[in-house]
Amino acid sequence: MPLDDHQHRAFRALAGETEGIDTEVYARFDKDPLEPIIGLGRPDARIGFFGRDPGRDEVRYGEPFIGAGGQLVRRTIYEVLHGEPMPDFETSRELGREFFWINTVPYKPVGNKAWSMKVKRRFHPLMNALLIEQWQGRSLITLGREAFLWFGIDQPKAERQRIEAFWKSADRFESSIDVALATEKGTSATFTLYPLPHPSPLNATWYARFPDLLRGRLRALDARPDQLALDAAR
Repeated sequence: MPLDDHQHRAFRALAGETEGIDTEVYARFDKDPLEPIIGLGRPDARIGFFGRDPGRDEVRYGEPFIGAGGQLVRRTIYEVLHGEPMPDFETSRELGREFFWINTVPYKPVGNKAWSMKVKRRFHPLMNALLIEQWQGRSLITLGREAFLWFGIDQPKAERQRIEAFWKSADRFESSIDVALATEKGTSATFTLYPLPHPSPLNATWYARFPDLLRGRLRALDARPDQLALDAAR
C-alpha cells in the first residue's frame, strides 16, 4: 500500500526541515534521507504493528521492523501462523506484506535515540492520517513505551492521563485499551491498543519474555493464515 503523491511530498518536505536524521547511515547504504520508511502492508490487514522509529537495517532495506527487534517480531508471528520456525530472511520480508506496519516517525534518528516530542508532534498529523484513512483495521500491537504514549499526543489532559496510567499498570502487556484518534480534517476512528515491550536485544528486562507475550497477543487476536484480512474475518 504505497503513499500517494501528496503524502509522499508532505513527508519529504517535513524531513527536509527536521534535524537529527542519521544522514551518515543513509549515505552508507546509498539511500535518500528524505525518503520515509513506511512498510504499510495490506490496507485490509486486521492486525497492525506500531513501533518507535527505523534503525540501521530498516534504512538498508527500506522496510520497517526488519532489523534485530523486527526479526524477533516476524519470527514469532511466523511460528504462531505456521507452527514451525521461519526458514529465512526473505520469508520474513514476505510475511510483512500480511500486516500493517507504522512508526511514530518514519526516519532513523542519530544514535538510535527516540525522537523528541517536538519531532513526533511535527509528524503526528501525517502518521495519524495514515492510521485512520489508509488502514481499515483497528487492532494495533504497540512496541515499547514511546510507541504506546504516542497515542496521547494532542489528546485532552484527562485522556492523556488515562493512557499514561494504563502504561503504568502491572497487566499492561496482557490487557488492552481503546483510544480514539482524529485527523485535522475531522475524520476519526477508535483503535484498540495491545501494548508490548520494545523487542530490542538491548531491552534486557523484557527481551527473553517478548516472544511469549507476542504469542499471547496474536492468539487473543485470532491470528491465523486465513484470518489476517478483514474480509476473511467477517
